[in-house]
Amino acid sequence: MKCIAKKCGIRFQPPAIILIYDNETEGKSRQRIMPVRNFSKFSDCTRAAEQLKNNPRHKSYLEQVSLRQLEKLFIFLRGYLQGQSLAETMEQIQRERTIDPAEDLNKLDDKELAKRKSIMDELFEKNQKRKDDPSFVYDVEVEFPQDEQLLSCSWDTESADEF
Repeated sequence: MKCIAKKCGIRFQPPAIILIYDNETEGKSRQRIMPVRNFSKFSDCTRAAEQLKNNPRHKSYLEQVSLRQLEKLFIFLRGYLQGQSLAETMEQIQRERTIDPAEDLNKLDDKELAKRKSIMDELFEKNQKRKDDPSFVYDVEVEFPQDEQLLSCSWDTESADEF
């Protein structure tokens, strides 16, 4: 059976992941409710998303749903169980999904560094221009304005004979 995922969402009471998909063999739009069991406000959202995606009962339905999207839905559920509003949970997700350019990545542990790298990879893939994109230009030449302050540096005004 071939399923084409259209929408994926979460229900808070009782906790469940809801998938709206098109059944290709019947040509009908259907809804699948996947209950979330044994999930608390202390649960690991990444692990819960992986378990749901690899569950044999739901695996064929969740093929087209990304692990990142399922993880985000579980973060919403955990925020709800912790008593946060949707706005607070969205703000928390936004903080976790952005990278501070001033942050020293050398001081992070391996798990946090891998998380930051995956965020950077996703951002790169999203912003990448491919040859088949309509706004793709092959050879772009850009003239950058010269800053007068940069041109007059004291270290390079002395002659080479002084060495």
